[in-house]
Amino acid sequence: MIDVWISITMMVSFTMTVLLGKVFVPFLTKLKYNQPFREIGPLWHNAKRGTPTMGGIMLIAGVVISSAALIPFYYFCSKFTGIQITESPVMITKIFSGIVMASAYCGIGFIDDYLKVRKGHNLGLNPKQKLVLQFITSAVYLVSVYLSETYYIGKPNTFVTIPFFGSFDFKLFYWPFVAILIVGIVNATNLTDGVDGLCASISFIAGLSFIVISKLFSMLGLAIEAAALAGGSLGFLVWNFHPAKVFMGDTGSFFLGGIICALGLGTGNISILIIISAVYILEMFSIIIQMIYFKITHGKRLFKMSPVHHHFEMLGFKETKICAIFASAELFFAIVLFFMIFFNLI
Repeated sequence: MIDVWISITMMVSFTMTVLLGKVFVPFLTKLKYNQPFREIGPLWHNAKRGTPTMGGIMLIAGVVISSAALIPFYYFCSKFTGIQITESPVMITKIFSGIVMASAYCGIGFIDDYLKVRKGHNLGLNPKQKLVLQFITSAVYLVSVYLSETYYIGKPNTFVTIPFFGSFDFKLFYWPFVAILIVGIVNATNLTDGVDGLCASISFIAGLSFIVISKLFSMLGLAIEAAALAGGSLGFLVWNFHPAKVFMGDTGSFFLGGIICALGLGTGNISILIIISAVYILEMFSIIIQMIYFKITHGKRLFKMSPVHHHFEMLGFKETKICAIFASAELFFAIVLFFMIFFNLI
């Protein structure tokens, strides 16, 4: 029965995102909410100047509306079908607090995109403003989880499972650690949005992966939320696949990072979140490695350009091929994760 709900949710999210594009892309174009000149990226990306941005709103609408409508509807209808709902109040809190968190990150991204469009250059919110808003958002989400677990369980779960080593209680250090992890993954997801279709392709595979993982753990509400992510990401690719008719902007990439964190933390296992986010994290670390290498070698570069997807561009890879490579890498990490779960390694 859950497979039917997953299919319906994915289809609703996909259809909403695609249909919204028919209205929203011309609307953004008319408003001249165009992608400003990117200071990061190959020079030939200047040819994309004029492509509307903030298209992530289409994706977000598809994911949020389908999740917020169909998850409660699933719970309601299950009462009349004889299906025993095993979702705990804590899980329900994580699901809906996660959607709120991702939507808040969308709001931060929207402000950043809007300022860029108004100013006509690639500077919106400054890094300090972004980080303050991002940490406040993650803190509010974690407070809701803390209160829910304390009320319904008696104490919060502060254990972190490290593959091959077991679980460790981080105690008070758990909360700042997870807050930093959320903000890091949200920004890593943002950095991945540099090639047509790249971020949405990876997020589509991540959504599918979370569907399987959630079903394995009988977290059915979480599986429906993951289906909304997969459907919305695929729907956005209709408009964002090369050559892109619209960019998601920080509005969309911040939201994707937030919803992926919500899904990963919803499983109760941080290692699952980290492995599913591995491609995003590697993109972020490619920048850090490039900076360190540049300083150590006094001006030499390890990559032709970072993040690493630009390195592939500089090597002559087409954007569609880069999407295929990175989506395949995401699928590889998902398969590794499934094996680890199967053999009880995490």
